[in-house]
Amino acid sequence: MLSDSEISRTPSGERDLAPGTGQHARLMRTATYVAVAVALILVGIKLAAWLVTDSISMLSSLVDSVMDVAASTINLLAVRHALVPADAEHRFGHTKIEPLASLGQAAFIAGSGLFVVIEAVQRLIRPEPIESGRLGIGVMVVSMALTLGLVLFQRHVVRRTRSTAIKADSMHYASDVLVNAGVILAFVLAVSLGWHRADPIIAVVIAAVIFYGAFQIARDALDHLMDRELPADEREKIRAIAMSHKQVLDCHDMRTRAAGVRAFIQLHLELPHALTLIEAHEICDEVEAAIRAAYPNAEVIIHPDPEGVPEPRQSFGSR
Repeated sequence: MLSDSEISRTPSGERDLAPGTGQHARLMRTATYVAVAVALILVGIKLAAWLVTDSISMLSSLVDSVMDVAASTINLLAVRHALVPADAEHRFGHTKIEPLASLGQAAFIAGSGLFVVIEAVQRLIRPEPIESGRLGIGVMVVSMALTLGLVLFQRHVVRRTRSTAIKADSMHYASDVLVNAGVILAFVLAVSLGWHRADPIIAVVIAAVIFYGAFQIARDALDHLMDRELPADEREKIRAIAMSHKQVLDCHDMRTRAAGVRAFIQLHLELPHALTLIEAHEICDEVEAAIRAAYPNAEVIIHPDPEGVPEPRQSFGSR
């Protein structure tokens, strides 16, 4: 779903970038390229560290980074497709590819978590000492710094573009920061206290974090794919904007949904029956402009109704 900060202004007061603008597209593409590049770097250094340390926690983090490469690559392709303008066969654009990519990410992430659990259980049964623990700690500190920098950049891009695919990627990498912290703790306990079972135990905790991240990403993606309504406070805000026009008598039959970086808003306005068609059209245009000023990434459709003329109402979305 799109929150207030996601579809109007950023917390710092920045305006959203309208989809399809050059800066909007550049930011989204850059975020996907950076994510893939960082994931590849992390795979390289973690693979080297795992070969030296033989740590199951390091292996779990390595597997997670391998999944990151796959998920971020899918994300890159999805974002490129989502930025393709609407055409004759896709009049609403291609933005739903983003939540589809997010579901793919959730599947990759859950799969990596399952692999970690299997490996951790085997190591709990047959614990083995960790070698070159200080090297492992150093590698994970570097990994945490790179991942944190990526997350901060991705969140900046999400604030400006409202991309659901990049938001999912950011949520995933944010969980990776916790994963890296867990691996560091496992190395410290093993090296300093000789508690070698801490390695697989923490790996299981890491897997739980991975599963939770996958669940959050999948839930958010399904909300978009199932055309879930915007939150109640958003709908009330839209209604208040419409009712603020002095000629609008009522606002009803509102329907809203989100798809990728776009929001879609439909509503009926009750107007004085004495207005001409041109005057009613002008009022609808003014209300639409006011809504789009608050929701720059929205597509708004307004239907005018004459005052006092009854019409069938839907059992849902009557406000």
